[in-house]
Amino acid sequence: MRDKEIVNLRKQIQKHEKIDKKVNDYRWILKISVISFMISVFFSASSESLIPNVPIIVGILILILFIAIGIIFDMVGMSVASANEKVFHSMNSRKVKGADIAVLFKKNASKVSTFCNDVVGDVSGIVSGTAGVIISSSISNKFDLPLIFTTLLITGIISSLTIGGKAIFKSYAINKSDLILYEFSKIVSKFYHLKKHK
Repeated sequence: MRDKEIVNLRKQIQKHEKIDKKVNDYRWILKISVISFMISVFFSASSESLIPNVPIIVGILILILFIAIGIIFDMVGMSVASANEKVFHSMNSRKVKGADIAVLFKKNASKVSTFCNDVVGDVSGIVSGTAGVIISSSISNKFDLPLIFTTLLITGIISSLTIGGKAIFKSYAINKSDLILYEFSKIVSKFYHLKKHK
């Protein structure tokens, strides 16, 4: 009888754990959707208000910055998913700076990867496209070129840089995942610990 009670109790606990996990998943999805919306609006508003009012070369540099942000965060997301958690537990036990953040990232690897790859990475891609259209229009007007030609050219360049950059750094992220996660965690730890002390 006692064994049956234990089995039933375990089943009830597992059922509650599943419900809690589903609730947490829904909260996370809602939270990340709101964050995506806010980042997208901020980046889009920044590019649309800034790029038309600066020289074309500055606009191109801003576009390259957006592409670089997408590539870097894609690399970080891949590193978090690939890194060895044991390494950072060992470093954390020796009080190595940033190791505690790295452990935290590894424990939440799926969420961190989603934020880096899907939120920042995809939003950067969308904003790069928007910025590309604005730059295409500026180049077309300045040099009296067909808009369709400049748009196709700029779009092609953006796609090549984004896809090529992500492919190169994805391979690097897998091979150097521990190092990348550690360096990224060190940067984040400065802001995290600063916020903690306030």
